[in-house]
Amino acid sequence: MLVANITLRILMTRRAVNSSMAWLLVIYIIPILGIIIYLSFGELYLERTRIKRTRSTWIYTNNFLKKLKKNSDIFTTKHSNVAYSLFKLCNERQGIPGIKGNNLKLISNANDVVKSLINDIKIARHNIKMIFYIWHPGGLADEVAESLIKASYRGVKCRLILDSAGSISFFRSHWAKKMRSAGIEVIEALKINLLNFFLRRIDLRQHRKLVLIDNYTAYTGSMNLVDPSFFKQNIGVGQWIDLMVRIEGPISTLIGTIFNRDWEIETGNRILPVYQKHDIKTLHEKNSCIAHVVASGPSFPKDIMHQALLTAIYSAREHLTMTTPYFIPSEDLLHALCTAALRGVNVVIIIPLYNDSTLVSWASRAFFSELLEAGVNIYQFEGGLLHTKSMLVDKQLTLLGTFNLDMRSIWLNFEITLIVDDLNFSNNISCLQENYITNSRLLDKKTWSKRSFWKKFLEMIFYLLSPLL
Repeated sequence: MLVANITLRILMTRRAVNSSMAWLLVIYIIPILGIIIYLSFGELYLERTRIKRTRSTWIYTNNFLKKLKKNSDIFTTKHSNVAYSLFKLCNERQGIPGIKGNNLKLISNANDVVKSLINDIKIARHNIKMIFYIWHPGGLADEVAESLIKASYRGVKCRLILDSAGSISFFRSHWAKKMRSAGIEVIEALKINLLNFFLRRIDLRQHRKLVLIDNYTAYTGSMNLVDPSFFKQNIGVGQWIDLMVRIEGPISTLIGTIFNRDWEIETGNRILPVYQKHDIKTLHEKNSCIAHVVASGPSFPKDIMHQALLTAIYSAREHLTMTTPYFIPSEDLLHALCTAALRGVNVVIIIPLYNDSTLVSWASRAFFSELLEAGVNIYQFEGGLLHTKSMLVDKQLTLLGTFNLDMRSIWLNFEITLIVDDLNFSNNISCLQENYITNSRLLDKKTWSKRSFWKKFLEMIFYLLSPLL
């Protein structure tokens, strides 16, 4: 009876056919365990308290955005040909057009990221807001912690959201207590415990990485608050390779609204959004960028990340380069990438040769043959675990942030993606991606086709589980 009930729930929920089939397979092969797994991971839902808070945040956020749009000098609808469709999508789904006048600095070295961040923390006057999936104590991370504590003691309001699962080592260390004792508000997001096991989807995670200082200077990208020389050194994949972007400009206002919503969903306490006025001269500087931010997750526009990725891929005319540590695309994304290559776009995908997830590593390989057959170039990075998540379209349009090219990032987790329509910034991304390619090996189609049968068998086994990863 219970199996029949769960079967009906699966069939009545509109989702990808392969995902439904994978769940049905699990339910019928291992009924008891399968039902427990489905109730824990099969449906995207939050507890009633968070759902109620989510609805509340929409009201005041939408009202603020309506007021923000009255500052017409910061907005633009003029975009390059390749970026036009994506920015139009963002406007329709999020209610805000492209924002101009942003100064962006790409930082691809962990030491430089921390040095820059600490310098900004030192000069903070009013508030510091941070969200990270992982805060792992040790080395550079401890330096950031000390700088936050000093900022709090001199009167700066510091708020920190860290994911319960990703930052488990932080909450088990002395740093959580030390920060709270200094007056820093530290929130353990989506806390994992037995009481919440069936109240919400347990693998739903706060995966954003963002910093906002004095409502003006922001950071986002793929880097967690970790020192690569201390983090996961015993798993044999090398140091993690990331990038962050330092942002000054009105786009930081949108980043602020994302933090405020996440804060209220977790705590129930509201932070009123603030628009920090910007120098009108900056808005018209030649080196300023047009940008947007896509926030995804259960409390944000449905499927927006998937739509944004598809729109960007189909906008490509000449070049499309992607970097991702975890590659398990939806059928739509796989089809879009293959179609782009077949219509003459130079499609390049850069992934790490060695991965920290064996399941993902094997599942990813199930897609390689189809991609190679379509003419997609797959490079395997050998210089560590390439954790950078980026997409560069026609060397003009850039997407970067916390999104992985997998089901979890696309449809489940709380993610943030920065979109930039700017030639100079995209050139910097292009140079970085070329450096990744230099340190990679190109996957040869003929060699790949000759891999052993047992490898092909394992790939297909894990492929069956790919909709669940």
